[in-house]
Amino acid sequence: MKYTDEQIRDMVQLKETIIEKLSKYEEEIAFLQKTLDILDVNLKDSSFIKASHIPKNNPTENVDTPDLQEDNETIPIKKSKDGEIIANAIVTPEQVSIILKDGIGLTPEIPPLKTFFVERIIGEMKKNDDRLVENGKINEESVIDCIINKNGSAIREIIIKNYREKNRVDEIINTATWSLTRMMENSSK
Repeated sequence: MKYTDEQIRDMVQLKETIIEKLSKYEEEIAFLQKTLDILDVNLKDSSFIKASHIPKNNPTENVDTPDLQEDNETIPIKKSKDGEIIANAIVTPEQVSIILKDGIGLTPEIPPLKTFFVERIIGEMKKNDDRLVENGKINEESVIDCIINKNGSAIREIIIKNYREKNRVDEIINTATWSLTRMMENSSK
């Protein structure tokens, strides 16, 4: 069967598009698998309490106390391929501040910051919080919020306020690491 030059070009372009999409899906599958592994570890750690850790004098616990960290904690965010530190996450009981290293030069428009991190990850947490507000479980001021501060056009820091739960911090840092790494790859293309 003979194909015209245009048909061959179309087939080559189609093949390149399919290869590109496969690569993106493989990255997303790897990220989702890593996230599942982290969730499994967190669930395992929070589901089982060793007998030696059960308090003897205090039989009742306040279940409503959120699992927040007492002190500020700084967590380096590293590129997944070479381990280069690209940002630092400062975790306080009220917020997570992801401060990019000088010279990184990423803009908010570079994917997947808005589509994945802000809209999908933080957006889902916000939807859950909005449901809790509707049900009267939390007040409106406690809903998670994401603020992107820039220095010119480049991102200086990403602030996530009202995360409220330790497992959210882990998810925020893991997805921010993945998103920032992908953004750096996309900006160098």
